[in-house]
Amino acid sequence: MYLLEILVPLLKLYYCGFRVLVYQMFHRSFTLPALQNQNGRVGIITGGTRGMGYETARHLARLGMHVIIAGNEEEEGLAAARTIQSECKNGKAEFLFLDLTSLKSVRQFVDTFKSRGLPLHVLVNNAGTMLVPQRTTEDGFEFHFSLNYLGHFLLTNLLLDILKKSGKPGFCSRIINMSSATHYAGIIHMDDLNRRASYSSHGAYAQSKLALVLFTYYLQDQMTTKGFPVMVNAVDPGMVDTALYDNLWSLAKLLKRPFAKTVFRSPSEGASIIMYAAAASEMEGVGGCYLYNGEKRQSAEESYDCELQVQLWEKSCALVGLQKA
Repeated sequence: MYLLEILVPLLKLYYCGFRVLVYQMFHRSFTLPALQNQNGRVGIITGGTRGMGYETARHLARLGMHVIIAGNEEEEGLAAARTIQSECKNGKAEFLFLDLTSLKSVRQFVDTFKSRGLPLHVLVNNAGTMLVPQRTTEDGFEFHFSLNYLGHFLLTNLLLDILKKSGKPGFCSRIINMSSATHYAGIIHMDDLNRRASYSSHGAYAQSKLALVLFTYYLQDQMTTKGFPVMVNAVDPGMVDTALYDNLWSLAKLLKRPFAKTVFRSPSEGASIIMYAAAASEMEGVGGCYLYNGEKRQSAEESYDCELQVQLWEKSCALVGLQKA
């Protein structure tokens, strides 16, 4: 029984990956449309020191945005900000420390940002990890659930008032949550979100990505119902050649190599869907979408379960110490 609980999530996840791989063999990455100038706007990109996060920060800064790279590698983050700043004439790039696996660090980051008195127009919840061995954070949460989802849940909620104030009709603030096709294989274990009963790194990763989609839809519903100028979308970059795949099984790594440079998207191509959600005029006033390769797609059936959305929201609030409302 235990072996089955490990094997099923693994097979589901690799099946999702296979389908994406086949799609990318026959479909090129979409062409990003011309984007509007972002002068005067401020954005935060988590995990912006490398990969797709770095490319997103770089592109937004080139458009004139004041970009704040949030990450837990200070030396790497400062270097990334310096490089981006040297390339930009109008934009600005800086680094602020943030460890999304620590609720204390998330709160400290928000306090530091708020002390600056800056507006916030774009929040890109990009940082993530995949297939790490079983481990828990200092707060006692399963690592994938904490880094990929729960830390971003707290960060977004603590910044929500600024996002609401910074947006206005016709120029809404935007929240982008980085999900994955693996969310189709995800199951939310509401009574065991830390997956202590039967741990599977594949299942834990897929669960965290499904949680992000559920979070996206519920938050957008709340923003729409209350009339706040904030748009929330989930994006799926496809299979991108980044360090995220470093924890694959040895055989999977071996099989990946022939495809990495030919079929996988480059970090720049993967970032294009984030850029589309963050800055494209076509996405103004558009929220509650799951975006893949420049198109709105249907996400997993479970992600539209309103009752599950509410349950996850309320549970998450309790876990991070926030009021439900």
